Amino acid sequence: MFPHYALYLPLVAALGLLPLTNYAESVASNQGSTSTPPMGWNSWNHFGCNVSESTISDAMDYVVSVQLQDYGYEYIIIDDCWHANARDNITRQPVADPVHFPRGIKYLADRAHNMGLKARDS
Repeated sequence: MFPHYALYLPLVAALGLLPLTNYAESVASNQGSTSTPPMGWNSWNHFGCNVSESTISDAMDYVVSVQLQDYGYEYIIIDDCWHANARDNITRQPVADPVHFPRGIKYLADRAHNMGLKARDS
């Protein structure tokens, strides 16, 4: 059965109202019992590549201070420009830019989790 709200998904996505996931996938994964799509703050929407450890920390503090979690905002997304130009020599995985993220991404993820938030990079 094709749900009627699915007709509006392209428009909603085009408006940027689904920044974290596809609502249809969210509904499917919750067997149709979701009240909202996953929601959160995304660094790219305002800062683009002008992000740093303090930018992300300040955003986390703000989300918690104004109690956005009460309205379903639970994710902090570090979208782009968090990584250094080089990769880890062994794993070849991206590593955090040591100038802008001196304590690394794990520090920020742990901080987010300790505040009751979820953290993702994209």
